[in-house]
Formats: sequence, C-alpha cells, structure tokens
Amino acid sequence: MASQPTFCKNSPVAVVSDFGSAFMNSRVLILVCIGLAGCSDMTSTQQRALSGTTIGAAGGAVLGAIGGNAALGAAAGAGAGLVGGLIYDSTKKNQEAAYQQGYSAGTQSKP
Repeated sequence: MASQPTFCKNSPVAVVSDFGSAFMNSRVLILVCIGLAGCSDMTSTQQRALSGTTIGAAGGAVLGAIGGNAALGAAAGAGAGLVGGLIYDSTKKNQEAAYQQGYSAGTQSKP
C-alpha cells in the first residue's frame, strides 16, 4: 500500500515516505535533464520543430484520451505541431532577414 503524503509544518511541499516513489521521481528528473541537455547543440529550426512536435503530441494525447484514442490523438497532434513549429521558424527567419535588410539600408544611407 502506498503511503499518503504528509505536509511539513511550515512548508507547502508534500513529503512522501515511500522510497519507490522518490526513486521514480528522481529517475524522471534525470531523464528530463538529459533530454534538455541533448537539445543544446540543435539549430533553431530543429529546436522549433522538436518543440512544436512535443507540444502537439502532448495536446493531441490529451484530446485523444478524451475522444477515446490517445495514441491517435498524439500522432495527429505531433504532425500538426511539427508543421506549426516549422511555420513559426520560417516566420522568425523572414522577420530576422527583414530586420537585417532594414538595418543595413539604414546604416548605408547616413550622410
């Protein structure tokens, strides 16, 4: 039987005395940190595509679970998120190019 969380007297943080639960939480935290560290050498396009895919898959899984098929929802959400991430990346690159073009024109037209 899993133990119920108890609250410290002066802290809102729940303390769980079950070692298995604490061990699982630390494993999840380590996996999240490794996943984030793996994104450090990605290009901005790759980061935006991955972020869009992840957010889309999570949202799709939630909506799919409501509809009765979380896996199908996650797959559809991942595809939509990937497209959304790539469109966002294209918009940002166009915005940066327009800024650079305007900046160059402004610096060259000084008397």
